[in-house]
Amino acid sequence: MIILFDLDGTLIDSTEAILESFHNSFDVFGVEHPSDDAIKALIGYPLDVMYPRLGVKEEDVVMYVQTYKEHYREISTQKTYLIENAKEAVVLASEIAEIGIVTTKTGLYSQVLMEYFEIMDYFKVLIGREHVTNPKPHEEPILKALESFNTEGKEIWMMGDTKLDLLSAKSAGVNSIAVLSGYDSQKTLQKYTSHIYKDALEAVKWLKSRK
Repeated sequence: MIILFDLDGTLIDSTEAILESFHNSFDVFGVEHPSDDAIKALIGYPLDVMYPRLGVKEEDVVMYVQTYKEHYREISTQKTYLIENAKEAVVLASEIAEIGIVTTKTGLYSQVLMEYFEIMDYFKVLIGREHVTNPKPHEEPILKALESFNTEGKEIWMMGDTKLDLLSAKSAGVNSIAVLSGYDSQKTLQKYTSHIYKDALEAVKWLKSRK
C-alpha cells in the first residue's frame, strides 16, 4: 500500500501562520485586508491562486507571494502545530504502507516543518508547489510523488481535508480518503469520496483494518 498525505488540515494546523503572513503582505503594500474567513476559505490552493481571488492584481501577485514567504519562513515553526493524533497516524501508516506528502505549500518550508516535528524520516517523498507546474486539484502532484515508489500491484490512497485533494486523486486514478480535521466540511467532502474520517489516525486505522 502507498499512502500520500496532504499537510494543512490533514497533519498540521498552520492557520495562524498563514493568516499572519497574508495580513503582513497586505500591510507591506498598504492595501485593505481581506477577512480571515475569506483567506481560510481558500486554504489548500497555492498562493499564486489565493492572492488573485483575494483581489490582488495579477501583475502584483509575485511580489505579494514573495513577501508572504519571507514572513512565513520566520514564523512557521513557532505558529504551526501538529494536529492531534497526526504523529501517531504517520507512525502507524509507515508500518502498513510506504508514505509520502503531496502539498500545495512550498516544499522547502514543508520539509523544514516536518523535520521540526521529527517526522520527516517516515516519508519517502515530499512534493510541494515548486515541484510541479500544475498544483492540486490537477493530478500532476500525485503522479510526481508516485515516481518515487514502485506502484506495481499496490493500492494507492490520497488522504486530505479538502476537495482539492480528492479531485486530484480522482484525476490521478488513485483512491481518496478524507479527514474532518481541516478546512472543508463533511457536506462538501462527501460529494467527492465515500471514505470520511474524524482525523488522519482514524483514517489510517481504517486502512489497516482492510489489510
